[in-house]
Amino acid sequence: MAATTAPKPRAGILEVEPYRGGEAGVPGIAKPIRLASNESALGPSPRAMAAYTALAPELHRYPDGGSEKLRRIIARHYGLDAERIVCGNGSDELIGLLTRAYAGPGDEVLYSRHGFLMYPIAATAAGAKPVTAPERNLTADVDGLLKAVTAKTRIVFLANPNNPTGTYLSNDEVQRLHAGLPSSVLLVIDAAYAEYVQRNDYEPGVALVEANQNVVMTRTFSKIYALGGLRVGWAYLSAPVADVLNRVRNPFNLNAAAQAAAVAALDDVAATDRAREHNDIWLPWLTRELSALGLTVNPSVANFVIARFPPEPGKTASDAFEFLKSRGILTRKIAGYGLPEWLRIGIGTEEEMRAVVKTCAEFLGKS
Repeated sequence: MAATTAPKPRAGILEVEPYRGGEAGVPGIAKPIRLASNESALGPSPRAMAAYTALAPELHRYPDGGSEKLRRIIARHYGLDAERIVCGNGSDELIGLLTRAYAGPGDEVLYSRHGFLMYPIAATAAGAKPVTAPERNLTADVDGLLKAVTAKTRIVFLANPNNPTGTYLSNDEVQRLHAGLPSSVLLVIDAAYAEYVQRNDYEPGVALVEANQNVVMTRTFSKIYALGGLRVGWAYLSAPVADVLNRVRNPFNLNAAAQAAAVAALDDVAATDRAREHNDIWLPWLTRELSALGLTVNPSVANFVIARFPPEPGKTASDAFEFLKSRGILTRKIAGYGLPEWLRIGIGTEEEMRAVVKTCAEFLGKS
């Protein structure tokens, strides 16, 4: 006789709120404007696409389990130690591995109030308790984070720049955060949008990693390198933490085509420069145009903005989302981040940016 009781997951697993990415399609519209996932406006490097295609005849071969060539190219490109680089299936995988390796039942994982949703998901899945610290002006607050540290804190996640707010902490502030943490606490600096930042006081975390054993910097090829569909991430960390990650990660966690495309993307410096220059033009343009419509736009150093819509019925962020979607423009609701009055809008092509502003003007009755 079949059992009537289904297997039960470990305590806490069903408390995990599944991560839901931005929508990618609109019924009845063949090619919507996709601005919901902070993807590159210009698409991948031609060299990366060629390298990906060239691997087709070799799909029966297992990939390099240690991503040796990719780690070597990353190290050369950024001036790092290849032995202290670990690659992963997107930086999300590395965030999950770090959490499972360093936190568990009875432990706490700390992050700022509007930080990336993968942090509480990873913490809860590991059996740890996710803890938030209040922000100041939609920006991580060092004093708030340090005040929230307890004897149970095992990891502090800092998205810098932060998704979804687009704000950042200066190098001095990140240094101050680290100085205030016990050496037993792992500081993970999630610098997914580092390549877009054009600020003299910003540093993605390299210096802290090289000077300390309890700091990790995570990076991704999903943003400025436009390889989101291939899921390529990497971490720079101390030798002991790298050893831990290499013990717990899957042996072939990054496929061969993804590795080849990432190597080619790094080598195509001109394509990266074009992507950055495009963002340098259209990020301030979109900020300025949405502000002119009367919307509050939070200052951003990444490749997206968040805009605050009025609270009155018919003009809310949720109403705006549906209106834009009906016109084939996909943005991102961020109520799950505690920001129900805001929409996140990625930087797209010139045509897409002009379409967003025109449609928002129509929605607000200002066209």
